[in-house]
Amino acid sequence: MDERVQRYVDMVVALGINVGGKIVGALLVWVIGRVIIRAVLSLMQRSAPLKKLDVTLAHYLESAASVLLNILLVIAVLSVFGVETTTFASLLAAVGIAIGMAWSGLLSNLAAGIFMILLRPFKVGDLVTAGGVTGAVHSIGLFATALNTPDNVRTIVGNSKIFSDTIQNYSTNPFRRVDCTAQLAHGADHEAAITRLRARLALIDDVVKEPAPMVEILEFNLAGPVLAVRPFCHGDHYGGVFFATTRVIREELGKLGLPVPGQHVHIQQLAATPPLRNGNGEAHPTA
Repeated sequence: MDERVQRYVDMVVALGINVGGKIVGALLVWVIGRVIIRAVLSLMQRSAPLKKLDVTLAHYLESAASVLLNILLVIAVLSVFGVETTTFASLLAAVGIAIGMAWSGLLSNLAAGIFMILLRPFKVGDLVTAGGVTGAVHSIGLFATALNTPDNVRTIVGNSKIFSDTIQNYSTNPFRRVDCTAQLAHGADHEAAITRLRARLALIDDVVKEPAPMVEILEFNLAGPVLAVRPFCHGDHYGGVFFATTRVIREELGKLGLPVPGQHVHIQQLAATPPLRNGNGEAHPTA
């Protein structure tokens, strides 16, 4: 009886030493691996070639390197416990297929994100309209892009929605046009108004000199001619120039003393129609 108990005790001790040694070894591999991963990522962030790249592209490279290194670390830890890496790779592939079928939308966002990095329709800091949202690009992630709208709301848009829709980048070109209109009355001196507005628009801060501000007759309506008032500025100054232009229109047209535009309705009263009469000269009865 004592021999059998001793044999069980020896088996438990041997198993504990074996399992305990593997656990300690796995912990050492995990800790050392995490230290190495942090060192590699820190080295990538400080490397001169990576700093020269676009912020978005550098972020993608760091994320991809982090994911790859962590996968290798997990495989190394499992190998300490005796798990065959080929079996783990097959299991990982099967799980990947299952996740891919369940999360097809996320994978489409990932694929769109990769194409956006390669084609680079915009970068962090650009003012864009993407996926039906207008705002400054805050970050471009693997699956979604974050935009800060003009009213300071952080909006997250899926990359697949952005890539499958029209993208407007207001920061790519050196300047953009500000579209405003000015309503004149029919009797107003439109030439004086055009000359005055052109000269005053050129004095607005952040309005570029070339091309020069445009002021022309755009159309006519019942109130009179409508002027197209169009200065040009950098995309970052659009809001300020827009409101400065509307203020200039109000002030300059007021200084000219032009008549206030308005719709005029002319009512003409017709003479009374004599009543109809029959052959006897009698008037027909009214209904």
